Amino acid sequence: MNRFKTSKFKNTTPKIGKKDEWINNVRAGSFSCQGNHIKASSKFVVFNTEQAGGGMLGLSSVKPGSDGQWTVTQLPCHSDLVTDMDFSPFAESLLATCSGDETVKLWSLVDPELQQPSSPELTLRPGQGRIELVLFHPTSSGLLAVGATKSPLIWDTSRPDTALAVLEQHGDQLQSLSWKRDGSLLATSCKDKMLRVFDPRAQTTAVQSAKSLQNNKDSRILWAKDDFLLTTGFDMMRSREARLWDSRKLSSSVSSVSLGVASGMVIPLYDDDTGLLVLAGTGDSAVDCFEVSTSEPFLSQVSHCLTDMSTRGVAMVPKLALDVLSCEVMQVLQLTDNCIVPISYQVPRKNTGQEFHDDLYPDTVGTTPAMSAEEWWKGGNKQVEKVSLNPDKQSKLKAPPAKQVAAKLISGGSKEDPARGSTSSSPLSTPSSSAPSRSPSSTSGLSSGFLPSPSPSQSTKAIQSMLGPTSKFRHIQGAMMHRDTHITNLRGLNLTTPGESDGFCVNSQRMAVPLAISGGQIGIFERSQPGRIPDTALPTIQNSVNVVDLSWDPFNTHRLAVACDDAKIRVWQVPEGGLKETLTEPEVIMQGHTEKIYSIKFHPLASGLLASSSYDLSVRLWNLESGEQVKLLTGHQDQIFAMAWSPDGKLLATVCKDGKVRIYDPRKSTAPVQEGPGPEGHRGARAVWVCEGKYLLVSGFDSRSERVLCLYSAHSLSSGAIASTSISISPSTLIPFYDPDTSVVILTAKGDTRVHIYEVVPEEPYFMECSSFNSPEPHKGLAFLPKKECNVRDVEIAVGLLLNKTTIEPVAFRVPRVKKEFFQDDVYTETAVCWEAALTASAWLSGSNGQHKKISLKPKDMTPVSEAPKEAPVKKYMPSSFYLEEKTDEQKKEELLSAMVAKLGNRDDPLPQESFQGVEDDEWARYLAQIIVMGVQVVGRAFARALQQEIAASQAAAQARGSAGQHSAAAATSITGMSLQEAQQILNISTLTPEEIQTNYDHLFKVNDKTVGGSFYLQSKVVRAKERLDEEVSIQTEQPNQKSQ
Repeated sequence: MNRFKTSKFKNTTPKIGKKDEWINNVRAGSFSCQGNHIKASSKFVVFNTEQAGGGMLGLSSVKPGSDGQWTVTQLPCHSDLVTDMDFSPFAESLLATCSGDETVKLWSLVDPELQQPSSPELTLRPGQGRIELVLFHPTSSGLLAVGATKSPLIWDTSRPDTALAVLEQHGDQLQSLSWKRDGSLLATSCKDKMLRVFDPRAQTTAVQSAKSLQNNKDSRILWAKDDFLLTTGFDMMRSREARLWDSRKLSSSVSSVSLGVASGMVIPLYDDDTGLLVLAGTGDSAVDCFEVSTSEPFLSQVSHCLTDMSTRGVAMVPKLALDVLSCEVMQVLQLTDNCIVPISYQVPRKNTGQEFHDDLYPDTVGTTPAMSAEEWWKGGNKQVEKVSLNPDKQSKLKAPPAKQVAAKLISGGSKEDPARGSTSSSPLSTPSSSAPSRSPSSTSGLSSGFLPSPSPSQSTKAIQSMLGPTSKFRHIQGAMMHRDTHITNLRGLNLTTPGESDGFCVNSQRMAVPLAISGGQIGIFERSQPGRIPDTALPTIQNSVNVVDLSWDPFNTHRLAVACDDAKIRVWQVPEGGLKETLTEPEVIMQGHTEKIYSIKFHPLASGLLASSSYDLSVRLWNLESGEQVKLLTGHQDQIFAMAWSPDGKLLATVCKDGKVRIYDPRKSTAPVQEGPGPEGHRGARAVWVCEGKYLLVSGFDSRSERVLCLYSAHSLSSGAIASTSISISPSTLIPFYDPDTSVVILTAKGDTRVHIYEVVPEEPYFMECSSFNSPEPHKGLAFLPKKECNVRDVEIAVGLLLNKTTIEPVAFRVPRVKKEFFQDDVYTETAVCWEAALTASAWLSGSNGQHKKISLKPKDMTPVSEAPKEAPVKKYMPSSFYLEEKTDEQKKEELLSAMVAKLGNRDDPLPQESFQGVEDDEWARYLAQIIVMGVQVVGRAFARALQQEIAASQAAAQARGSAGQHSAAAATSITGMSLQEAQQILNISTLTPEEIQTNYDHLFKVNDKTVGGSFYLQSKVVRAKERLDEEVSIQTEQPNQKSQ
């Protein structure tokens, strides 16, 4: 009989919004991931974009602004592709994102017109590899389901260090997650064709599972009405289908519908209140709507909507944002390549726009969580209170600020819950652990234990997080090497080489320096022959015309390429042992440019392959073996400032005066494959590939002629720089050198005295400034040697040669380390043998790719520091007052006098020399000098002792003043300046036992020592915390004794 039952939604009609209702200026990315590519709350909509290689989300609002327009902005989220995102059902501005960079981040969004947050509210690091899925719990605040590659995890955001549960590992790629509406069960679909249903609070293994899917291509799963599950995927014939399952019997489906043959995945969206199901295939231009029932017919088609453009992703707008007076029962947002199209599903009714139709809008779930994550984990099954969609019945109360709501949800309600009181009084606090944790490695399926308390190392991280991220190279030191290694008495340097040139070039054996002598002469100096250059004439390389740029072949220390004013490139062969006579005939002359050349760059992998840029606005590639031009790259509109080969040798980046950064794939096209906005200034620029070739670092000038560093994603130049930092104001361009092993970039410019050093990272804050190096006089250039020239025994990460007006001086950049007798394997990863070619130019031009082999720089007689024997901890600390307490000059003077008196004795006592008999005058003078020296030594030692004695006396006085209980605790707090709660949080102490206090104190004091990268400030905080806890233990010990007396 039910098959003839009439549905009130059978005539639901989809209405595609007019073009002025579309959200434009959207550049949707085409990426392979398990998410829906777009999500919406009642206020915001976020979507995947092609910017930053997919690591950036687009952000706009569901409703237009006051001017009737939509603002589209970007949110830099991750260093890799954003694979999925989800809005909290209880805070319209709280967004969770996950990524291929193995992190989950929570963001508190603001209006698109405002500046979006630069850092997340919370970052989770599951350590399970690439994260594909993230989903908020439907009834509990701050509870997430996270889908790693093969394992689902349950996470409480108020306890970010450890997952609540790690569910059993799946047989293959996890493809989809879905919470049941009441929040009790979690369903998953997997590439191994299995459907699984979990009760995470009961066991980590599935309570129901079956090999139900017919194809391992991409699938989706979601809960429908009651105990029914709905999946979309492919059948054995690769035809797309949707199936309805009874979760209590997954062996066979109760209903199915075929959706035709296509390659795109079908994304399902389900509305619990109406039972309407929307199915949209990626790459399709059709959106289907079905009604789901728990009896025959289970799936009834309601509408078939054809759109103007193909679908990249779809999202459903929450029920509270619908126009109920227009009988809108559902709204779907379709993500296309260039815009977001709203599709409104409306039920035709009389008096539309005037009346509220109760039968179409049952009460829907509200925005107040039913319980906290901890309550749910302990077995709670409360449901979210429902609210009416009738505009006349909705609450008129003003909602709290979105930022406040988001913070409350992330912390599990502790920050703003008046019933519980404030539990986060200190920024150093680490959430206490009281919820049980389960993982598949447990000995039994059930566990009633508790999450382990954070370790002392976690407390250290909590303390250090206050100071922000820092680089382990922040204390890097640049130092001139001994004068015996310098080359001096240089004369006649050419100081007018173009800004596109580095000024000179070096390799592991020799240096080439342009000279200001007619005929474009170049001096060659051997590194093995340091010292003073004789005043007599030296043999040189004569080019006949002015030199504009020069470069050593990275794979042949004898071959030098020179670009000249006559638009020709000359290749010279320097004999073994250096120049013995002047060279006038080059090995090869290459000609093709029609105007003067800017710069030349050798290929990083292929031998004998050279790139050149010229005033004719072209870039040409040359094969040095044949002496012929092999490629011509076009597309520049103005002067080419710089070129840079990618580390894998596939791409060539250029920076141009026309304000563009371009990337070429020379073997595929003569035109750029990517193009984006460069630095605003037009005075010059340089470029270098960083972070394994995923990013491009450009040094240039902004509109105010201030020198800046800009970081671009190599996958998305068109989106512009993802980060930038200002350096200084100077007319010369910063020339970058990048060390791929440490990700350290060293920059300086001609005429500067300062060398800037940064560590570049692929996520916030992107640039971490390190100590700089200053030369005693302005230098003319700085060139670096291959990594094999670094002395690892002195922890050198780079060695450069500094060109001054009359000298060439080696400079070593070292990382300060204590245990230099060990090989610092955390600094020296295996390095690429970049001084050996990986393939020939002909092989590269024919399409082959290569890569350098890697070697370890560890000498055979050194032990890695990671394998060094651990030293026993040494207890060393002074009372906190010794570090922190400030005293007046009068107090210090009084203490000093008292200490001297105490050390030297009473002034009324006879002096030792008074008992001497027959002492000569010269001996008296010698004794007197010894006494004076001894007195000076006593003053230094006594000053510290006096401070300690004064502190001990003040503490004893405070104990005498405080009788017991609260008075004693108040006195202890007053003395140490720290409350008991703060001290417990710093040392991560839950129970006051002397053993635990001492253990945690020893660990934290050692890891925060200056010699291992810590700070004096953090050590003082740890010391004060221990003193406060020791005082509390003493108070608690005395109280029972006083009561018994």
